[in-house]
Amino acid sequence: MASHSYISISELHPSFSHPNVFGIVIAKTDVRSFPSRKNSDVERFTFGFTIKDSPDFFINVSAWGNQGYINSLADNFRIGDCVTVENPLVSSKDPEKDKFCPATPSPYRLLVVEPHSRVLLCTDMDTVDRLLPLMHLPAKDSADFYSLGDIVANGQKLDGAAINILAAVKTMGESRQFTTSDGRRGQRLEVKLFDDAVSGFPLVCWEKESIQLLQTLIPREAVLFVADAKISFDSFRGGMVATVTSKSVITVNPDTREAGLLFSFAKQMSESGALDHDEAAEDLPVDSITDVYTVNQLKLKAKEQPETFFGLTYSFISKLDLDSSASKVIKTRCSKCRFLLTADMQSCGNQLCPGGEQPFSGTTGFDLLVDLTDHTGTLQACSLRGATAEQTLGCSTDEFIRLTDDQRTALKWKFLLERCKIYLKILPSARTKSGIRGVILACSPADPGEVKQHMSAVLQQL
Repeated sequence: MASHSYISISELHPSFSHPNVFGIVIAKTDVRSFPSRKNSDVERFTFGFTIKDSPDFFINVSAWGNQGYINSLADNFRIGDCVTVENPLVSSKDPEKDKFCPATPSPYRLLVVEPHSRVLLCTDMDTVDRLLPLMHLPAKDSADFYSLGDIVANGQKLDGAAINILAAVKTMGESRQFTTSDGRRGQRLEVKLFDDAVSGFPLVCWEKESIQLLQTLIPREAVLFVADAKISFDSFRGGMVATVTSKSVITVNPDTREAGLLFSFAKQMSESGALDHDEAAEDLPVDSITDVYTVNQLKLKAKEQPETFFGLTYSFISKLDLDSSASKVIKTRCSKCRFLLTADMQSCGNQLCPGGEQPFSGTTGFDLLVDLTDHTGTLQACSLRGATAEQTLGCSTDEFIRLTDDQRTALKWKFLLERCKIYLKILPSARTKSGIRGVILACSPADPGEVKQHMSAVLQQL
């Protein structure tokens, strides 16, 4: 059916009979069941979704029916799909029923029931091409949002509030399944967000549909506008937490100026390694890291467990470019936002820097990428930065700058010829061939006795 035979959301009215509506799905809830009002022994099944057909108009849809009909309908499409809703009932909003649904500009809601209504994937490619860009337009005013810094600053004043959040995705946790005391199955996913002011803030999601959307994202390469996220105080963490609810609408990489600036900032932070520096406070004390790995074991575990973990390895530093120019070994970052600065910059180039008009201040430190090698392979481009690099090399940045070329080369070969005891944090990374990145937490020459004991243990495992 051609697109001209459909009714736009802005023109819908309860007096219309047999309307057909198309739109892109911008939100969707999981299937739920309730006892029938007419017969408590019979369960009715339902789920909801929200469709958008223009920049300014979107509407909530509720589907009701038996288990087979609803499960089949729900499995037919996901958030981000373009659908046609055939023959829904158009009704006025019900404040009681709609308080758990996304806020929409339409005064109406659509009801899909068997056997009268259908929801089909849109097959008209011209319509699909027109609808797809709408996924990048926030469901609320794009300028009406809280930064993570705003949330932290307000603290418990926001407890229980529903607010809009603009932030970048830092890390993606693992979806965890659970069963409630009454036998219902559920899932939970935690995503860590960041922006120019806060290096880590938790976003929790309990809905399978939203979890599937979030799991398609690449950490550090996605910005989210979350409309109506619930903010609450977590006494266990001692801080604020955001939760995606049935009212929330997640917009990925919004087409807004603010989101574009944040995306550029996130990309620069990721490429420069500043995010690794920000996570230093969250690292385990090296004394508590006892699991020993070969390089190959580190790679295998990272594939099996796509979450950050810590380990110890006895390896050689096989690449250490200390004899490069000083600008490649020592780098300067903005003290306020950790933005990487070039030598000729007299101010921070990050438009989102929280320092604003304050006097500029920068911090200078070692910023190296090194390769680690043992008998099982090589882990490339591990980060060695800041105080850890100073402790490893045995000199400060000022002392390093004063070294002659021969002295720098001698320092380099001191490590290239000696096996080291290296404490590592391993993180998933879409930017590396191996899919992982290593951050060195501590590095020192290895005790021969420890190495012998370790190698004996490795041989016993073969």
